[in-house]
This record gives sequence, structure tokens and C-alpha cells, in this order.
Amino acid sequence: MSTLILGIESSCDDTSAAVIRDGLLLSNVIASQKVHEEYGGVVPELASRAHQQNIVPVVDTALRRAGVDVSDLSAIAFTRGPGLLGSLLVGTSFAKGLSLGTGVPLVDVNHLHGHILSHFIRQEPGDEVPEFPYLCLLVSGGNSQIVLVESPEKMQLLGQTIDDAAGEAFDKCAKVMGLPYPGGPHIDRLAAEGDAQRFKFSKPHIPGLDYSFSGLKTSFLYTLRDNLREDADFVEKNKAHLAASLQRTIIEILLDKLDKAARQTGVRTIAIGGGVSANSGVRQAVAEYCLARGIKAFIPQRAFTTDNAAMVAIAGMFRFQAGHTCPVDAAPFARVTI
Repeated sequence: MSTLILGIESSCDDTSAAVIRDGLLLSNVIASQKVHEEYGGVVPELASRAHQQNIVPVVDTALRRAGVDVSDLSAIAFTRGPGLLGSLLVGTSFAKGLSLGTGVPLVDVNHLHGHILSHFIRQEPGDEVPEFPYLCLLVSGGNSQIVLVESPEKMQLLGQTIDDAAGEAFDKCAKVMGLPYPGGPHIDRLAAEGDAQRFKFSKPHIPGLDYSFSGLKTSFLYTLRDNLREDADFVEKNKAHLAASLQRTIIEILLDKLDKAARQTGVRTIAIGGGVSANSGVRQAVAEYCLARGIKAFIPQRAFTTDNAAMVAIAGMFRFQAGHTCPVDAAPFARVTI
């Protein structure tokens, strides 16, 4: 009997719904919120209100595009956390109401597991998916982690950031350069035009497999401050070089720990996930690293790097098939680990 899952994602500022049948994607609808751009970051209250406006038409569109009825569903999977609590409440409440009204069981999903398992989303029946175990480098605005994935149910956190995440470093450094929010894509675009060796920024010396990016942000800020004293147009003249040098440094930090994890575990498959995995430099660096060492690489399509319900649906499918369901009184949580 096939497994048909509706996924609902509302952890931050994207409202999304997707339908998956036995791992094959039937629809994936995302409504993004532009209102936050003028504030230089996500405003939680505005995000919650936008989710309330978007959730019904997004879910309806996902079901219609998939050509299925709610009564056909095996389960409704929703992001329970981590994320912005107000945003999570909208998706959680809608999923509960839909479940109560239709009798379709609920499955709660850890948002981070969704990113890690997104490589199992198939758009065509013959699409290749990872074999277990594999290492996942999960990099986003809120997380920088290396996870050993032994099965959909068994994941081991090998290393994580002790302060700021890689995505935050991209966005905060972009902000001090005067670039629009979100800054990561602008850094990626400018980096292609700049000299990545022009500027040197400090790298952390953290033992083990943990990350740190706060020192890099400080080093970047001091570089701008010191040079602006000499030339008020320093940033404007060097935007591309600053972006390229910043991107190179972040990639080197990420790959240094990833290499250590690969050597320590002996795992021969590496996947990346999260919003920062959309960065051109990160994607190329990981692909080249794996190619040079004969390691199988899984680089996600950009559509599956940012928050989306397809990854919630695939994670929910694995949980449902393993026998997990969720009571309707389950509360969302803002913070959680792997």
C-alpha cells in the first residue's frame, strides 16, 4: 500500500505545503514573505500574520496540483520545531485542525531532520538517493552542524557551532557592507566577480568538530572599520573582493571540519543541506572535495535548500512508515537539537 503524505512547513518566513507519494514529489508550493526585506531581518509578528494569510491557499494549491483529496492522505506531516514559535503555531494549528476534521493522522517533524533527509525527495522514479550511513553538512542561518546519518531514525551530531552559524555570518557581514536582506545571495553574486585572496580574515581554532563564526564576523567588521578610516569609499570600491574573501574563508572553515569528520568516520558519502547549501561556492567546494577523494556527493537542488514542505513530507513519510504518529495536543517548540 502506498504512503501519501501532506507536508506543512511554517518555521520561519516561508509558508509551504507539499505532497509526496512513496518518496516521489507530486507538488511543492512555497509562499515567500517580502515584507521583511525593509527591516533587514525577519520580524516574528509579521511572519506569523503572513502565515495566517497564506496557509489555506498554499495547502489547497498543493493538494490540487498533486491531484489528490485530503481523504486520500496517509498522514499530515508538519514542522513542530525548531523555529519562530509564532510561525510554528500557525502551521501546527492548521495541521491539527485538518487532522481533527478529516481523521487523517498527524506526524510531527524536526525541521533539521527535514533538511538532512531532503536528499530522498525524488522528482523522477529513477532519481538517485543516498545510502546509509552518510555525513550531512547542515548549514543555514541558524545551524552549522555535521551529522552522521545512520538511518532516518538514527542520527548522531558530530559537531555544531558554539556561537554563530555560517548563514548568520554571511548575512551579518553583508549587512555591514550595506547589502539588502537576505545578504547571503548578494555575497554569492558578488563573490563571482571578486578576488578571493584579496583580504585575510581570522579563522577559529576550535578543537574537535565544532564550528565558530563569531570571530570571523568580528575580523570582517574590523577590516571594514580600519580601512574606512583611510578611505570612505573603501567598501564600495572593494565589495566584490570582500564578498569573495568572506565566502572563501567560510568555505575553508566548513570544509576543514567536514574533512576531519570524513577521516574519523570513514564514511564515503557526503550530503549538504540548509539554506547555505544554495551558495555556489559551497556547492562547488564540496563537489570538488568529494571528487578528489572518491567520495559520493549529494548536492541538493536549490529548491530544496531553503525551507520547504517537501523535506517535511519526506521526513514525515519515514516517521509514519516507522509507526510514529503525533497527538493533537502536541505543542511546537522553538529550540531542539538533532
